[in-house]
Amino acid sequence: MRIATWNVNSIRQRLDHAVRWLGETRPDVVCIQEIKCQTDAFPKEAFEALGYNVSVHGQKGFNGVALLSRLPLEDVTHGLAGDDGDEQARFIEAVVSVKGGVVRVACIYLPNGNPPETEKYPYKLGFMERLSAFAADRLKLEEPLVLAGDFNVIPEPRDAADPAAWTGDALFLPRTRQAFRSLLNLGFTDALRATSDAGRLFTFWDYQAGAWQRDNGIRIDHLLLSPQAADRLIATGVDKHVRAWEKPSDHVPVWADFSIAA
Repeated sequence: MRIATWNVNSIRQRLDHAVRWLGETRPDVVCIQEIKCQTDAFPKEAFEALGYNVSVHGQKGFNGVALLSRLPLEDVTHGLAGDDGDEQARFIEAVVSVKGGVVRVACIYLPNGNPPETEKYPYKLGFMERLSAFAADRLKLEEPLVLAGDFNVIPEPRDAADPAAWTGDALFLPRTRQAFRSLLNLGFTDALRATSDAGRLFTFWDYQAGAWQRDNGIRIDHLLLSPQAADRLIATGVDKHVRAWEKPSDHVPVWADFSIAA
């Protein structure tokens, strides 16, 4: 089973790219972030034509997440618990049934948090605290669980081509990285780092200042695995070539393969 995540930075602008990539790689479950459209405006038909079941949690013009799955999506939850006043579409969770049990997948578009001196940073930290509470609760189920998405967190200096450039950024502030470590310390495995210590393992390149051309990237898209999922991890990859397509997203797909029979 292959589970992938991709911040498409507008599904309507990147629909052809998404269809092309799905045709190339055929992942079983895909977590999509920053669709930037309302639920009803999501182009479900294009993905259903490829054999995917689709569930969407959209928002007009901003944010938005979606799940695509070759298997039926069950027990779908829209929105992260813990703040009834949070109207931002940043979280969707579902279960897929597989031989011998289930796999639970949560698609996450964690807040950017910039500028840090505004209310956006406390919102980011609050979201991370809620995510940790959710994750701790789900771990009690002892299921294969994958938290996948754009976390807007640079975990370590090696996850940035130029760490010094990010010192004051909400993605790299000490409190951000500590919150991310606290999530991992619940018992999660960072899938990419479990399979590779390679340098320059990036998932995002800004549109500005020739970042892509100079490989001035950062790693902020992650798949975090419960022990039951980590035990089944086979391989991971970053589809970096997608960033070179015409009018691309500034993020690229990240995936993990598991020894789970669908």
